[in-house]
Amino acid sequence: MSPSRAAEAVAALLLALLLALLTGCGSRLPEGAFETRPTVTPSGGEPLRVGIITSATSPVGGQTFTGPRDGARAWFDALNARGGLDGRRIEVETCDDGGSGVGNNACVHRLIDERRVFALVATTALNYAGAPLVARAGVPDIGGQPLTPAYDTYPHLYGIYGSSAPRTGREPGWGGTLYGGTEVYRWFREELGARTAAVVSYNQAASAAYARLVARGLRAEGYRVVEEQVDFALPNFRAVAADLRAEHVDVLFDAMDTHGNARLCEAMETLGVRVAAKVTNVQNWSSAVPRDYARAPGCRAALWATGSSRNHEDTGHPAVREFRTAMGDRPLSQWQLEGWAAAMWFTDAARSCLDRGALTRGCVEEFMNRPEPYTARGLLLPVRFEHLARPPATRNTCLSVARWQDGRGWVSQGDMAKNCATVPQLGYRP
Repeated sequence: MSPSRAAEAVAALLLALLLALLTGCGSRLPEGAFETRPTVTPSGGEPLRVGIITSATSPVGGQTFTGPRDGARAWFDALNARGGLDGRRIEVETCDDGGSGVGNNACVHRLIDERRVFALVATTALNYAGAPLVARAGVPDIGGQPLTPAYDTYPHLYGIYGSSAPRTGREPGWGGTLYGGTEVYRWFREELGARTAAVVSYNQAASAAYARLVARGLRAEGYRVVEEQVDFALPNFRAVAADLRAEHVDVLFDAMDTHGNARLCEAMETLGVRVAAKVTNVQNWSSAVPRDYARAPGCRAALWATGSSRNHEDTGHPAVREFRTAMGDRPLSQWQLEGWAAAMWFTDAARSCLDRGALTRGCVEEFMNRPEPYTARGLLLPVRFEHLARPPATRNTCLSVARWQDGRGWVSQGDMAKNCATVPQLGYRP
């Protein structure tokens, strides 16, 4: 991915690693793993078949990873209702890999070898074990969520946040090292005047490693950092909450799953601990906040989310309105919007090829690799794939920021195209 987008993937990858420890990934694909949406062959030509792989029934639980899939399907449904892609209906086939590597490989074989999909779109896999098979087959995988380092490792894979890495298939990033910026920490320092930050993690390797990365970035931005760690099996969140109050923490970051975050907030509520900002990531940027934080209204009022896509509640933007209309009355999330943008990206690439006379995978990849950044009509911060031989030491990076407000939902904070700063890029090993 682009170094400036690394924090999004690291946070999502952390959640995947943590919850994979809670329960083993099965080796059997779940019943109903393969779903084919009904299709009618249009007069304009044979349907164009695309695949979506999602860890829908993973150990993490139902609906955790389904947002990108649902957003992408909503886009293709709306596209087909308008007549499809130059008269060709988009036939969407989904596959639930069950959150396991074996299941993921089975999905890849099913969609590519048996169903002969032209491309994959909005992949959201807890264990993307089939990524090498996708790369060897030369099938474009467009707009996937980088829950693993695959999108910074293999050619033909195009993550939703872009990539600057060489992507030769040998190792992630540059010599096994990925890079991320400090833009999130810079924003809260400059906009809220935050000076003391806490990072809470589990005493588990993946959680602790991510917490160290966050703490390193905070210190690079001049924060005094309070590091807190709780037992993975028996966390004492009351003790952490007491320390946050004693240390006069301004802004709170974490290396935990949603359940741990909610429990920490409940402990803070019990002890009357308040912070200026409790910062979460794009995966938790959803309308589920009232349910997840029902017993912690004070902490809920301090929730902020950061990401690289336009707030799904920004109804003043025409592309957001189109997305919300297509989603209907369903609960909304930022991941749904990014899945919608992924499907739009594929469609724009395919249409550019049809305009040139022939729809081929090679032509689609030319569109993906072009030097002009892609924004999905303003839904994404500019995305590109650069294949840099060396990682940049600094980068000008922009940021989408929203704050939760009861009665209003997620409220955008400034223009994401103007929330920008030149920040250092810090290396980490996934």
